Amino acid sequence: MTDTLSSLIDLKSAPHYRRGCPLSELRDKLRRVGLRPTRQRVSLGWLLFGKGDRHITAEVLFDEASKARVPVSLATVYNTLHQFTEVGLLRQLAVDGTKAYFDTNPTEHHHFFLEEEGELVDMPSTGITVADLPAAPEGMEVAGVEVIVRLRRKST
Repeated sequence: MTDTLSSLIDLKSAPHYRRGCPLSELRDKLRRVGLRPTRQRVSLGWLLFGKGDRHITAEVLFDEASKARVPVSLATVYNTLHQFTEVGLLRQLAVDGTKAYFDTNPTEHHHFFLEEEGELVDMPSTGITVADLPAAPEGMEVAGVEVIVRLRRKST
């Protein structure tokens, strides 16, 4: 009886006991990477990660936050996106000089960029081989390789 009781107490104190509550999981995720789960970070994280893997700009996230009545400024959205990127929750992608895209899937993978729509789409993981990279300069190493293939409709 005592063993059963102590195992229940241990179970309740374990972080996985709260599994199933997305907000608790998000708060735990933020704590694990060293970020304090402030109201704004949790609200923006909920909007970012609650819809699965996606590519988003700060302006789109700000618009979603406004529609969801999350009181944040565009500067706070940018700061939060950069903080999430620094701790590895997001990947920042530079497609052109006008916009930064943030990918909620931080693993290394490649993208198609649909020029007319201004949209990034994950590329299938098969079929891309990057070979014969030049040697990195002295004291440097290759941290990763990103391939972005720009697509547009054929002109007829």
